[in-house]
Amino acid sequence: MLARELALYMKTATYHDQSPTHGTMTMHAPTTNPAPLSPFHVAFPVHDIAQARKFYGELLGCPEGRSADDWVDFNFYGHQIVAHLAPDETGIAQRNAVDGHGVPVRHFGIVLPMADWEAAAARLKAAGTEFVIEPYIRFKGEPGEQATMFFLDPSGNALEIKAFADIAMLFAK
Repeated sequence: MLARELALYMKTATYHDQSPTHGTMTMHAPTTNPAPLSPFHVAFPVHDIAQARKFYGELLGCPEGRSADDWVDFNFYGHQIVAHLAPDETGIAQRNAVDGHGVPVRHFGIVLPMADWEAAAARLKAAGTEFVIEPYIRFKGEPGEQATMFFLDPSGNALEIKAFADIAMLFAK
C-alpha cells in the first residue's frame, strides 16, 4: 500500500533537466517532497523468495513485477528492487555510529513526505516490526534534521525510511 501511494505521488515534480547545449544532466536541489527521479535499480540477496514476497509485497505493499524461481522484482515507490535467491550472501553488515545509533552500513530505502513517514512508522509498529533503529527525529535542530527508522527484511537486509519537514534540507551541511 505504501509503495503504491507514493508511486502516484512521485509524478508531480522534477529534480533534474536535460541541458540542450551539452546533452548532460544537471542536478537541482529538490524543492518539493519528493520529486521524481529516473527510477533506480537495486538487487539484493535473500535466503527465501516466499519470505521476500511476504515482506516486500504484503508488509510494505510493493507490487510484484517479473519473477523466476530464484528472483522477484518489486515496485518500491516507483523504483525497481530485485530480491535474488543467494542464501550465502545474506546477513547483517557492519554498523557505523550516526547520531548515537548503530546504522547498518549496507542499506537502502526511501525518503517520504513526513505524513507518509508517520503513517509508515505506525503501520510497521502495528505489524510488530522489530526495528534496528526505532522511528525518531535525527539531527534535531540541525541542518538536515530528518525523521528516520531502520528495520531488516527476513534475510537481514537493512532498509531505512526517512522524511524531512523541508525536503530542501536533503543535502544540507
